[in-house]
Amino acid sequence: MSGEAPVRVALRVSDVSAATTLYRSFGFVPVGTVPGRDGDVVMAILRRGPLQLLVDALVGIPFPDSVRERQTKLGPRGLGVVIGLEVEDVEEAARRCQAAGCVIGTGPVDAPWGERYVEFEDPYGYAWKLFRLTGSSDDGLHAVRDAWFGQPGSPMAVEHHE
Repeated sequence: MSGEAPVRVALRVSDVSAATTLYRSFGFVPVGTVPGRDGDVVMAILRRGPLQLLVDALVGIPFPDSVRERQTKLGPRGLGVVIGLEVEDVEEAARRCQAAGCVIGTGPVDAPWGERYVEFEDPYGYAWKLFRLTGSSDDGLHAVRDAWFGQPGSPMAVEHHE
């Protein structure tokens, strides 16, 4: 495939076709699919800007048997990872996600660090944050610190990395 994406994320799901439909509603565009022996889709490749999303079947791809593979099949999916995507309309995205069976955890809300967002878990166990930037005081780091730990203007250092 020409024009390979510089960033790739692979998600293992129980239903590749249904997950592909959901992820297309997040703005991903289909690039291709791979059918398994029985003809069902075992991998879908989607793209959104510089991100390529591989939607892999939880069962049906001949991954090598390993401790990690056995743990992957048992779950939970993506524990500790949240995938963030910028969207035009957070409210509409939240409605679509909820209608598709996603469980909303937060939002839509305005954050003091300059974004409106909704966080949810999709039906396949992955956490997502869809957001729209609304502006920020400073670079947002001080607002994050103040929102999480209180004490606005305290001498706590906020590190900037370039």
